[in-house]
Amino acid sequence: MIRCIIIEDQPPAQRVLQKYINDMGNMELLATFADALQAIDFLKAETVDLIFLDIHLPKISGIDFLKVLAEKPHIILTTAFPDYALESYEYDVVDYLLKPFSFERFVLAISKVKSPISQEVKGENQMENTALSDMIFIKSGYEHIKIDVADIFYIASDSDYTEISTAEKKYLSQEPLRFWEEQLDSKKFVRTHKSFILNISKIEKIIGNQVRLDDQTKIPIGRAFKERFMKHVLK
Repeated sequence: MIRCIIIEDQPPAQRVLQKYINDMGNMELLATFADALQAIDFLKAETVDLIFLDIHLPKISGIDFLKVLAEKPHIILTTAFPDYALESYEYDVVDYLLKPFSFERFVLAISKVKSPISQEVKGENQMENTALSDMIFIKSGYEHIKIDVADIFYIASDSDYTEISTAEKKYLSQEPLRFWEEQLDSKKFVRTHKSFILNISKIEKIIGNQVRLDDQTKIPIGRAFKERFMKHVLK
């Protein structure tokens, strides 16, 4: 369980983060603060793995807070302004979320939190990391639908969205193919074409410049991707 706090002065942004944290299932929100000074005493008394930290805050900015924070847990910065991105990485932050951000982008940021400070059992830590790699969330209207990664056959790019195909259903996502390429385990998923990523475990056969999956779907192999794909699959 990743123990976290939110330091954010805008109630709408607080509510978004609170919902996303609750939807994860492997995170515990300990407290929410409207300014960084309120959080200092709390951090002296409690062990926290992760802080969601806004940059533009009353009394003291998020960047100034980072400068004076003696023992730093993992930090994910949240802001509506991209100007601080470069400076923020000088303080070894985990990620930089530019508002408004999707739940998928939030999950990607959380997946970079490798070793929660409060976890003493290595096996528990491994289970947390595995949980993130075994599921993805697809935004559909006002809902976020959880999909088991093992059920995915392929992901295809189609202009402004990507289509995630499982045996039972196809889901549309506004995230680009590059996002899913970074999100999914590269040992299990591979790019075959500028428009396709597929699940290696679903391959039935490879015929020339084409892959046939267990559901009989035919996926092209692009010339620029073939050598890397074949080495990856046939190693």
